[in-house]
Amino acid sequence: MVTDVDGSELSAEPNVLVIMSDEHQARALGCAGHPVVQTPHLDELAANGTRFTNTWTPSPICVPARASFATGRWVHDIGAWDSVQAYAGTPPGWSHAMAATGRDVVSFGKLHHRSAADDDGFTHRVLPMFIAGGVGWLQGLARHDPLDYPEAAELAEHTGSGETTYTKYDRLITDRATDWIRGRRNNQQPWVAFVSFVAPHYPLSAPTEFMDLYPRSEVPPPEIPSVVHDHPAVAAMQDFFDYDTYFDRAGRKDARRAYYALCSFMDHNVGQVLQALEDSDQRDNTRVIYTSDHGELLGNRGLWCKSFMYRDSVDVPLIVAGPGMARGHIDTREANLIDIASTITETAGLTSTGSGSSLWADPLDRPGFSEYHDGGSVTGSFAIRTGGWKYIHHEGFAPQLFNVEDDPDELVDRAGDAAVSTIEQSYAAVLRDILDPTEANRAAFASQAAIMDAHGGRQGVADAFRFNHTPAPSD
Repeated sequence: MVTDVDGSELSAEPNVLVIMSDEHQARALGCAGHPVVQTPHLDELAANGTRFTNTWTPSPICVPARASFATGRWVHDIGAWDSVQAYAGTPPGWSHAMAATGRDVVSFGKLHHRSAADDDGFTHRVLPMFIAGGVGWLQGLARHDPLDYPEAAELAEHTGSGETTYTKYDRLITDRATDWIRGRRNNQQPWVAFVSFVAPHYPLSAPTEFMDLYPRSEVPPPEIPSVVHDHPAVAAMQDFFDYDTYFDRAGRKDARRAYYALCSFMDHNVGQVLQALEDSDQRDNTRVIYTSDHGELLGNRGLWCKSFMYRDSVDVPLIVAGPGMARGHIDTREANLIDIASTITETAGLTSTGSGSSLWADPLDRPGFSEYHDGGSVTGSFAIRTGGWKYIHHEGFAPQLFNVEDDPDELVDRAGDAAVSTIEQSYAAVLRDILDPTEANRAAFASQAAIMDAHGGRQGVADAFRFNHTPAPSD
């Protein structure tokens, strides 16, 4: 029997509703204190649940992050290195485990798994988005000798008011999910629903009614000014993506305005899904989890999108509400998307086989961890955060070290500073307790080289289908 946070018994095992957005910067929430972003429905969810303020993605890029989310395992454990090696149903994840209990386990919207032919555990998939063509972003595999990336220009070219295939897709996801939830009003069997939106992922165009919430004069500049990236691994990634080059000053403001509008658009859709729970008398017996696959740099440091190991890229929002979770609580422990698998399966009394911990019950006593092995990177990058410090290991290059207690925006790199050499060494040891970064880097490059060879080598992947964002199913 499941009990509520006040100790009272619930009449049945709760339902589980997981809502995931795409590319939602953790600080872009009203309840996180953002000065302009309006997210009333997520703010209300946080007021009725627990907001985890130190949550990381296992990898700041869609496909690997979602594979780790599906399995509760780190990217290096499952070989989901990049935007090609997508989740294909192995190892089994939380969806398989929950479906085995007889529950309906239904997905709505973006999965970014490999293809419809794979058994990813869901009993039903509604409007699923898979990686493009079942092969994904092949150009990103050419990491030793990166290809040109002209698609970066599209970020600046498509900003402003208006509907896109992505906003239309999210509206369809909302309609289908709310109809399904209302149809479960008298369901005797607990269910699991995964509602996955693409907003606020670019293209940075938002419906007019949400753009109107943000007058241009009220849109603040980036929280962190543009800086010169003198670390060679970071500079190489900036040179590859190079989004900021395509913006003028007005364009940067329009892009940030559209991003905030997309956050409000996404929040509106979340509100409709939560209202469907209310309308069908299921809110009190449903555990709700809200998160995002990774963050968004949004012009901070002169960087856009994700992929880097800096705060706005690896931090993600996480709100958990419902039976068993404290209301109006802030949890500052290190959480990770891999914890969500255990959090879901614990609802059915199952023991997770993943690496995460249930957010309902288990203590979180490990450091924050994230890794990146995808396009634009000339080497594997690995980050840990614990005890007020953040350490970034770039295989084959000097590390970075930040005192995030005093320097939350990670502006002063203390790596190589004799005054903190003991801290640097101890954090390098903590990282090696998680994995061998040299071996992980070798394995990633070897796997990617084999896939490139299978697709005709460097020229073959250069000639493959190019895109800046995965086409929506209706495209």
